Amino acid sequence: MNQFSKESIDKNTPVPMYYQLKKIILDMIREGKLKPGDMIPTELELSDIFGISRTTTRQAIMELVMEGQLYRIKSKGTFVAEKRVIQDFTNVIRASHNLLRSQNVKTTTKVLELSVIKANDLVSKMLQLMEGDDVIHLRRLRFVNDEPNVLADAYLPISCRGMLDMDMNKTGLYEFLDKNAETTPVKAVRELEAISAEESEAELLGIKEGDPIQLTTSVTYTADGKPIEYSIAKFRGDRNVFRCEVNI
Repeated sequence: MNQFSKESIDKNTPVPMYYQLKKIILDMIREGKLKPGDMIPTELELSDIFGISRTTTRQAIMELVMEGQLYRIKSKGTFVAEKRVIQDFTNVIRASHNLLRSQNVKTTTKVLELSVIKANDLVSKMLQLMEGDDVIHLRRLRFVNDEPNVLADAYLPISCRGMLDMDMNKTGLYEFLDKNAETTPVKAVRELEAISAEESEAELLGIKEGDPIQLTTSVTYTADGKPIEYSIAKFRGDRNVFRCEVNI
């Protein structure tokens, strides 16, 4: 509470007081003065500190809860939420690394499987192959700040067999595909949905079975319109926010 007593709200500015309080709390989170799991003062305490109404305080807190910055536990209080990673849904394939880097987070990848398998019905349809054809299966677990964040499965035509001889822990998939004009991805069709984690994936992601995860499925194409990758990525629902920018 002492940290809040050092802040103030300007009641003579046209900027709404709830917004000023909201910004104060956000700034304290971003500057590390408030850390994940920290409990913030109650609505009554904040109202007394800043000399504002509880209605004003409640609006600021409610918006921060809705935005995922804070969370409430009944009969206990309001707490700072774990930081979520922003994923750019419209350009998540190539821009994700730079976007994550701009958020000052450490990213690493662990290859769980890299092998040749037989394409099942779904994979063969997505890659425009025959069921039973050989395909490359790449399964990776991606970490953010040493914490599991994304479980990704990629399926590629056997023409990409060169990746079997590469260390895909250190080489990005699109870094590999870009080396050959015939495999360079130029566009992708992507879908996003919310699902519940199954036991096996929950264990890998460090969450509980039934916890929410964000599922993206993508088919990536080369310049000649041929599918070069079918991917299924499962993002932790408590650690990721998908952003989409549109023109109006």
